[in-house]
Amino acid sequence: MDALLMKPPLPENEEARLAALRRYQILDTAPEDCYNDIVALAAHLIDAPIAAISLIDADRQWFKARVGLTEISTPREQAFCAHTILQNDVMEVQDARADSRFADNALVAGDPRIRFYAGAPLVTPVGEALGSICVIDQHPRKLTPEQKDSLKGLARMVMRNLEYRSVCAELASVAANLKTLSGLLPICSWCKKVRNDDGYWQHVETYIKNHSDADFTNGICPECQKSRFPTIKVIR
Repeated sequence: MDALLMKPPLPENEEARLAALRRYQILDTAPEDCYNDIVALAAHLIDAPIAAISLIDADRQWFKARVGLTEISTPREQAFCAHTILQNDVMEVQDARADSRFADNALVAGDPRIRFYAGAPLVTPVGEALGSICVIDQHPRKLTPEQKDSLKGLARMVMRNLEYRSVCAELASVAANLKTLSGLLPICSWCKKVRNDDGYWQHVETYIKNHSDADFTNGICPECQKSRFPTIKVIR
């Protein structure tokens, strides 16, 4: 059988999926206990010697966390998880040698000699599958309904961690660019100009722009509209 014919097809949203994977800034990051603990729990709950959190990049499968595996990545064309991201539910391969998609796969014929595989897709809130959390065994077997539910629950746990990581990175970026105004700020009680550190008076908009990343848009508040333009009706 020609192994090239068994390459996993690309998802219809492949471009958006890869863009989402980049936004999470997780690829090629150092090991983290929260993800290591999840794969250890997966291996325990499923009673499997191998478990991993796999992220499917453009041309590779990269493991954020793993137990029972030495490799940190494999070619995407060999990745069982590249098929899992095409599914809405757990993908289960009870015997890889009897499955035409994987019978000639290098990961079946050679190490880690996969016979059984089960993976739950890691799906973003808007439906982009980034990869999977998977378990592997060297013997044919079948998940129980409880094990399947556990695997789906662990996938949700991984995504919550990824979402938390993404929010923290975004907040850190905002904080890094934030400049805080503090202390006494000399401001003219009539024209509202502000005196800067060099003793020059500036419009408050200019001063704030120079001391923060804030910008301004022009508008008119309801009180000023009533007092200065009483005959004009403003539609809000």
